[in-house]
Amino acid sequence: MSNTAQVIGITGFKNSGKTTLVEKLVSEFTARGLSVSTIKHAHHTFDIDHKGRDSYRHRKAGAREVAVISRNQWAIIRDMNEEPEPPLAEILARLHPCDLVIVEGYKRDSHPKIEARNIELDHPELAGEDKTVIAIAASGPVADAPVPVFCRDDIKAMADFALQHLEHSAK
Repeated sequence: MSNTAQVIGITGFKNSGKTTLVEKLVSEFTARGLSVSTIKHAHHTFDIDHKGRDSYRHRKAGAREVAVISRNQWAIIRDMNEEPEPPLAEILARLHPCDLVIVEGYKRDSHPKIEARNIELDHPELAGEDKTVIAIAASGPVADAPVPVFCRDDIKAMADFALQHLEHSAK
């Protein structure tokens, strides 16, 4: 399966507001009629399968992948064991075709990104150092920003900017 969707990233450090920003942008883009998928990169272990569930029991018995399918949703759970983490391009290729993919995380990849920034926290600034950061979504004013700055709550303006950027870079 191949996905030729446009990709925009939301990047930043812990507690910068990335997930809330992704959630709001997904709502905005879908309200505009776009089909949107998301990819969330986690730096820690996570489990969507829980002890006692049939799928958990399958995995613990040694199944490398377990597919769980219902009328309303499906998922494939794959244990990585000692395999390296798959690159973003591989995950994008596995998604069902859509108009836009919003990627949370994958800070070091080459897709265009909006930096979520909580100005109350003393995190390193990504914009300027990382040329793939095309804008900042900040919790307050940002002086001398090398890219456009949006209030984190101005979702409409950020969505407009992201779509214009993607359209311009596709030409």
